[in-house]
Amino acid sequence: MRHLVLLSVLFLTSLAFINPAQAQRPDFNIWLKDMRAKAAAAGISQATINANLYNTTPSETAIRLDKKQPEVKKTFAQYKTAVVNENRVKKGRRLIQQHYADLQAVENQYGVPKQFIVALWGIETNFGGNTGGFSVIAALATMAWEGRREEFFTKELINALKIIDAGHIKGSNMKGSWAGAMGQNQFMPSSFNAYAVDGNGDGKRDIWNTKKDVFASTANYLKKEGWNSGERWGRRVTLPSGFSKSLEGRKIKKPLSYWASIGVRTYGGGALPQENMMASIVAPDGLNGEAYIVYNNYQTIMHWNRSTYFATSVGLLADRLAQ
Repeated sequence: MRHLVLLSVLFLTSLAFINPAQAQRPDFNIWLKDMRAKAAAAGISQATINANLYNTTPSETAIRLDKKQPEVKKTFAQYKTAVVNENRVKKGRRLIQQHYADLQAVENQYGVPKQFIVALWGIETNFGGNTGGFSVIAALATMAWEGRREEFFTKELINALKIIDAGHIKGSNMKGSWAGAMGQNQFMPSSFNAYAVDGNGDGKRDIWNTKKDVFASTANYLKKEGWNSGERWGRRVTLPSGFSKSLEGRKIKKPLSYWASIGVRTYGGGALPQENMMASIVAPDGLNGEAYIVYNNYQTIMHWNRSTYFATSVGLLADRLAQ
């Protein structure tokens, strides 16, 4: 009886650690059968369904990474040091020279300077060196089945199957992150279908292996999200004493003349440009840390990744690459 009581206690204790959403999930194979029906209803060919939604198995690694929370949050200063480092700057400059003709052609077509294309390439995957080794289909199926963001990942899985169906890549070669971000610029499947383009004219949008496609797709994304050619992203500034916290944040948009009138200066102490532009003040580490005045193109980068750490670092890296 003592053993039975102990086992009961252990069983009840273990239940307390089960995610309620996961506890209610059907067997993966039952879920996968339903997913095959959804894919067929979405117009996915039976050949693609047969090749990709029968032998797929859930990834425990993806589930673990999804639930993992960092114990210590990095400051922006720490993040910037890791992301905008000398090795990345040197490699980025070298790659700009190596692919100059292709990057210039993309810049001419889309109006996005080459240094921003390369900065995003460098920060996302270290210039294609770290694109993720997960099967995108398995990762998305796992996330959709696990249930925490079922609707989002189910849509992404359908989008991934559409990419395979269109012949851009085989499912077995579709590799990416544990959350399904793909290729050298880490597009989610929905972003691929909305923004990826065929940069080299071979009829495929290959963001895994074809750099012309990577460059053109990155530029097309930024252009479609509102990139203004000829404008900078922002610059570091010095804030006046007593600057109100209520004025900080990318959603607080005011004319440059307003920021100048309250004493915001360039980091070197100079006057802000006299341009008819709306701008915001962002301070990723708070008002005691670095502050930046940012413009429309910064907001466009935020569509790519809604992190001020990320967007500010892309701008800073792009500036370094252009020097």
